[in-house]
Amino acid sequence: MSNKSIINNSINSYEVKRMEQGKKFKVASLFAGAGGLDKGLDQSEGFETIYANDIDKDACQTFASWSDAEVVCGNIKKIDADDIPDVDIVTGGFPCQGFSAAGPRKVLDVRNELYKELSRVIEAKQPYAFIGENVKGLLTLGNGDIMNAIVEDFSSKGYNLYYQLLNAADYGVPQDRWRVILIGIRKDIDKGFTFPEPTGRRDLYDVIGNMPEPNPNDVCQAPYSPRYMSRNRKRNWDEVSYTIPAMAKQVTLHPSSPDMIKLDKDLWEFGEGVTRRFSWQEAAAIQTFPEGMEFVGDLVSKYKQIGNAVPPKLAEVIARELYSTLIDALKVSNKHTKVVV
Repeated sequence: MSNKSIINNSINSYEVKRMEQGKKFKVASLFAGAGGLDKGLDQSEGFETIYANDIDKDACQTFASWSDAEVVCGNIKKIDADDIPDVDIVTGGFPCQGFSAAGPRKVLDVRNELYKELSRVIEAKQPYAFIGENVKGLLTLGNGDIMNAIVEDFSSKGYNLYYQLLNAADYGVPQDRWRVILIGIRKDIDKGFTFPEPTGRRDLYDVIGNMPEPNPNDVCQAPYSPRYMSRNRKRNWDEVSYTIPAMAKQVTLHPSSPDMIKLDKDLWEFGEGVTRRFSWQEAAAIQTFPEGMEFVGDLVSKYKQIGNAVPPKLAEVIARELYSTLIDALKVSNKHTKVVV
C-alpha cells in the first residue's frame, strides 16, 4: 500500500449528500479506446468520465466526438499521475501478453508495463473503486497464480478485488463474449460487491434485423484466410453472434450468408450464395454502441475500435450495481470514522 494514510473522515456527510442528490461519480478512463466502457457508465446515469487516455489517435478522436471528457492521446507511461484529475473511479482493461505459467511474480514482468501503469495510477489517485476487464484466460494463467498475484498486488495498495467471468450475451449484448470483470473497492469503505444477475438475451434479428444492406465500402472485403476457414464463422438470426473481433479480416459472417459446410477437422467452406462479413455499423450495433455513432479512421481502424471495446450495455449493468454498492458503502463509512495505514 502507499505510504500515505487513507483517512475515512474525508468521506463526509457532504460527499454522501452529493451522491444522493444526483451528482455523479467522476471517472478517469485508462486504455479507453473509443469509449465502450465509458458509454455504459454514462448510460447508467451514475458516473461521468472527466478524463480519458489512449495511445490510438483514431480512438481518441472517436472518444472526443461524443464525450466532454479531457481526452489525452499518448503513452500512459509518460503521463504523471499528478496530471490526472482526482476522481472517484478509475477504469482500464490491461493487456496480459507478459503473463505466463512461470509463477505469480510474472505479474510484475517488464512486459506487463501497462498493468503496472494501471496499478500505479490507482495507487496514486486512491479512488473509491476501479473497474477492469480482461480475457477469460487471465483466470487460468499460471494455474491461477497470476490472478492471485493481481489480488495481492491491489490488496497491498489498499483495495479488495472482486472478479467474475461473465458472458456479455447474458446482459442484452447479442454476442458470446466471455470476459473477466474486475471490481476493486477501497478497503476503508468496502462492504462487499455482488456481480449483477443476468438480465436476458437478445438475438441478432432483434438488433440488426432491420438494418439496411450496407455500402460495400463499409464491409471488409479482404480475402478469407486459411485461419478464417478453419472454423464455422456464421450464426443465424435467432442466435447471438460470435465474438466481435478487433481484426477486420476475422469479423464473422452476416446471418444472411449461407451456412458454412464442414469438410474436415479445422477445414470449412462457404455454402452457395452471397457471403459477406458484418459491416462495421452492424458490428457496432452488436457491441451495443448507440445507433448512428461514428468512428474516426479507415475501415480497419473502425473495426479495431469496435472489437476492442467493452460492450456499453454490459458496462451499464455493471455500473448500476457498482453505483448502488458505493452509495450504500459511503453511507455506512460516514458513520464510522477510521484510518487505514
